[in-house]
Amino acid sequence: MIKSMTGFGRSEYTDGKRSIIVEIKSVNHRYSDITIKMPRRYSFAEDRLKSAVKDIARRGKIDVSINVENITEDDTNIRLNSMVARQYYENMKELQKEFDVSGEITLQFLATLPDVMKAVPDVEDEEAIYKILEIPVLEAAKKLDEMRILEGAKLAEDIIRRGDYIRNCVRDIEARSPEVTKAYAEKLKDRIKELIGASVTIPEDRILVEAAIFADKCSITEELVRLDSHILQLESIISKSNQPDGKKLDFLVQEMNREANTIGSKANDIEITNKVLEIKSEIEKIREQVQNIE
Repeated sequence: MIKSMTGFGRSEYTDGKRSIIVEIKSVNHRYSDITIKMPRRYSFAEDRLKSAVKDIARRGKIDVSINVENITEDDTNIRLNSMVARQYYENMKELQKEFDVSGEITLQFLATLPDVMKAVPDVEDEEAIYKILEIPVLEAAKKLDEMRILEGAKLAEDIIRRGDYIRNCVRDIEARSPEVTKAYAEKLKDRIKELIGASVTIPEDRILVEAAIFADKCSITEELVRLDSHILQLESIISKSNQPDGKKLDFLVQEMNREANTIGSKANDIEITNKVLEIKSEIEKIREQVQNIE
């Protein structure tokens, strides 16, 4: 079962104190690249959450957005920094003496100065918070995985269909290949007659030797066998895959393209050339599909 690298998953969760919304989207990438955007106060959980997502989606550029909204007020404390307040008070008294100014330094004024009163998050159990965040992250990742599986099934169906078409073209070329040598022998006879005249007897064995040399130089049997083998391997991986095989498939497609190019360069026949062009067109379409496989 192959998977696409493109997908989306969303999940919502609440534990009574906070509401969590997680969205995960993924696109093609050569490697695994996971980015998590979340409130800074929960950054301690980032690496573990990345690992949890990677266990499900093992390749692709994956963006994870975690939004946490507190629905109660018992997770914030107001802290008084009396040392900072005292320093403000003593410094302002010193200013009064220095510049001979009067004025009352009130409590209300001191309380508004920076860092005297500060709202800070309540101290939380990091392991407990991770477990809470993990629930919607895993749910969103599973939904992402479900979409990638569905898309992967469509890709597999298309690739196998195109592979079967290429194999049919290979069989057509195999059937046509012997005719190329026969056609060459006939053309060679006609050319010789044209040059030396029809009255001269042409040694048949010499024609056969030249045709054999031509057939050997233009033989595409090995390339056809390898191309057919690559397609079978491609279909086997797609049918039995249980791990990220996108890179392996990409390599096979490159090999298929190389064999097709060699067949095209050795072919001395318009029908074979046309079939090779069809094969190369299908290989390119398979390559585009493979680029999206995990």
